[in-house]
Amino acid sequence: MEGEAKYCAKSLDSLIEFSTTKLGSRNVNVLITNDVKPMTSQEYEFGVGMKKIGDKSVVCHEVYYPYAVFYCHAFAKTRTYMIPLVGADGSKTKAVATCDLDTSAWHPKHVAFKVLNVKPGTVPVCHFIHSNDMVWIPRSINNGEVINKCRLI
Repeated sequence: MEGEAKYCAKSLDSLIEFSTTKLGSRNVNVLITNDVKPMTSQEYEFGVGMKKIGDKSVVCHEVYYPYAVFYCHAFAKTRTYMIPLVGADGSKTKAVATCDLDTSAWHPKHVAFKVLNVKPGTVPVCHFIHSNDMVWIPRSINNGEVINKCRLI
């Protein structure tokens, strides 16, 4: 996809090198899943206090393979948020979401456009980061106090 840098990281060193190179700094925060425990499936609503934590990111997804492999990608125009969620049972958690701000180069039949009933380039497309995935963001004064680990659903 135009504007997307992709990489298959097969070692911790290569994961760090790709992510920090794309972010232009070795001074980064890594947002990951923390304290994963089996949970019953339930509906969640957005809580109060959604916080924008970055305008540049590298997202790395775990690839199911016999050894640790991550598929990492970085788009030119992204935004990352920390979103408080409240479960139907009253439980609270925080989730990381990334938004691709410019989808004009995406294939018009991409599943996101079907689900959202929109056309490429008309709205940002956001998604939550799942367990065993990570988001790398540059550390700055604005996000320096962000907890580096958050529990995802």
